[in-house]
Amino acid sequence: MQQIFNFIFKNSNRLLFLLLICISLSLTIQSHSYHKSRIISSANFVTGGVYEKINNVSEYLNLQTQNEALALENARLKSILFKTKDTTEIKKIEDLKGVAPDDILVSKVIHNSYNVHENFITINSGSLKGVETDMGVINNLGIVGIVDKTSPNYATVISVLNTKSQINAKVKKSSHFGSLIWNGKSTGFVQLIDVPRLASVRKGDTIVTGGQSVIFPENINIGTIDKIYIDNQTNYYTLNVKLFNDMTNLGHVYIIKSKNREELNTLENQNKKDE
Repeated sequence: MQQIFNFIFKNSNRLLFLLLICISLSLTIQSHSYHKSRIISSANFVTGGVYEKINNVSEYLNLQTQNEALALENARLKSILFKTKDTTEIKKIEDLKGVAPDDILVSKVIHNSYNVHENFITINSGSLKGVETDMGVINNLGIVGIVDKTSPNYATVISVLNTKSQINAKVKKSSHFGSLIWNGKSTGFVQLIDVPRLASVRKGDTIVTGGQSVIFPENINIGTIDKIYIDNQTNYYTLNVKLFNDMTNLGHVYIIKSKNREELNTLENQNKKDE
C-alpha cells in the first residue's frame, strides 16, 4: 500500500495532466455532435470487429449442433417433397407486401444481448451496404428490432427486448392498434398497450405490425395474445404477447429499406413548421 502512495506522490503531476486531458476530451465529445458521432462510429467499428471474431469462434464450437439442426431440416424438406398432397407453403421473405426484393438487405447477428433492460443487437452490415438508422429488422419468424446506429461495416439494433422500444402494432383479426413495448421481465413476451376496450380480443389471437410508420411494413408477425389485462384507470386493454421469435437465439436477419421514409419525414417536418 505504501508503494502505491509513493507512486502516486511521485507521479502526481503526470496523473493530474492525464486526468485533465480525459475531462477535456469528455466535455468536447459531449458538447459537439460531430465529435460524438465520430466516437460512436469508431466504437461500433471496434466492438463490431470483436463481436464478429467471438461469433466465428462460437460458430466453430457449435458446428455439431448446427449440423444436427440442418439434418433435421433436410429430413423435413424431403418429407414434404415426397408427400405430393402436402400443400404447406413456407412464406418467403421476398414476398413481403409492398416491399421489393431489392429493398431487403440480408445480414447476420454477431452479438445479441437479452438479459438487461436496454438490449441491443449487433449485425455485420453497415452504411457501406446501405444500412441506415431507423430501418426495420426482421427474420423469417417476425420482428427483431430497429437500426439504431451504423458504422461502415456494422450496425447496432434496438431489440424489441428494450424498455425504450415502442413499435406500432395491431390485433390482426380486428385491426385495433396499440403500442408494442417491453416491461423488462421475460425474454419471451412483450406487451401491446392502449388497445381500446371495444376491441374483440381473445387468447391466441395474432399480433402483427400496424403499418402506421415507415419502419415496418404492415402485417409482419410479432406473436400471439397470452394474457389480457384491463386498465381500470384508462379503460384500455394491455395484452401480454408471446413472441414468435426466440430472441435469445438469432441468426440471419433481414433489414427493410423504405423508399418513402424521406418523403414522409419531409412532409411531417413541413407540417410542424406550419403549426
